Amino acid sequence: MNSPIASPSIRSAFSLIWSLLSLAVTLPAVGQDTVRFPHLGKVDRFAPELDQLIEPGAKIEVLAGGFDWSEGPVWMPESQNPYGGFILFSDIPKNAIMKWQEGKGISTYMIPSGYTGVSDYGREPGSNGLARDSRGRLVLCEHGDRRLSVLTENGGKMTLADQWNGKRFNSPNDLAIRHNGDIYFTDPIYGLPNRADDPSREIDFCGVYRLQPNGTVSLQSRRISRPNGIGFSPDQRTLYVANSDGRDPVWRAFPVLDNGNLGEPRTFFDASKSDLIRSGGGDGLKVDLQGNVFATGPGGVLVLSKQGQLLGRIATGERIANVAWGNNGSVLYLTSDMYLCRIQTKTKGTGF
Repeated sequence: MNSPIASPSIRSAFSLIWSLLSLAVTLPAVGQDTVRFPHLGKVDRFAPELDQLIEPGAKIEVLAGGFDWSEGPVWMPESQNPYGGFILFSDIPKNAIMKWQEGKGISTYMIPSGYTGVSDYGREPGSNGLARDSRGRLVLCEHGDRRLSVLTENGGKMTLADQWNGKRFNSPNDLAIRHNGDIYFTDPIYGLPNRADDPSREIDFCGVYRLQPNGTVSLQSRRISRPNGIGFSPDQRTLYVANSDGRDPVWRAFPVLDNGNLGEPRTFFDASKSDLIRSGGGDGLKVDLQGNVFATGPGGVLVLSKQGQLLGRIATGERIANVAWGNNGSVLYLTSDMYLCRIQTKTKGTGF
């Protein structure tokens, strides 16, 4: 994505606010020292229907800062926790997964998160997209180790898939898990040290794949130049896939066939055809229970109706990589460049 960067004056203002709060990025959590989070950005309202999803006057809260590039958030519920759970997200350049919890603040959850080798591995070695499977385990898209993995109950990682047809993946980016355990994921080239020209690259296209519980990996599409964010409709009969290639800024909707494979896609939203936003590719996305798609794109999080109408945009003023539903399902968390943010909505995400 090529969303606008905040002005130097905005960055200077926030640098003072976070000079103390962001120390916890590299230190163990010792307790959240504020409940008065700073606000930034705005909500652009392009259609009146947005008022049914986001209250007029809703604010974007900044929960933590100081990250290199935050990505792939996922909510991890805890029934025994008075706050209901915590949010995990990747800091890809730092090869780390971070944890933020109400009342405790930010802490490091896992290092390394995506690369376990002994030499340098470029700009984006860490994990990217994160998800929770039906057993509550953390599933990771790993750039550096070029695989899908799962964090097992005893704390060790297990590889779920690292190749297709005997060839290593490029760098698994984002994933969506179906109710039957099938994992659909995207595999662009952003995690390779030299991207498309990396000498270690073994697959000469960027694919969308399906991983079945028995370990079978099948290619579902190779026609999207840079497949990125991915997510299911509420009935899981449609799979949305974003393209981060600005030359083809289209979000596609694939029908999920009875056998679990993907059919021919249709155009769900084309940013180049909108006069409300500039043209540009997409990154991560999530879907609510009504079928609305919250997709990161030009200028922020695009709020799209289930018919593909652009209703509004959540704009922090920074680039936004991905989003996740959390708490009781009505809070939308945003990984926005160096920040972790959230906004209260009037809807709920799928899975809640």
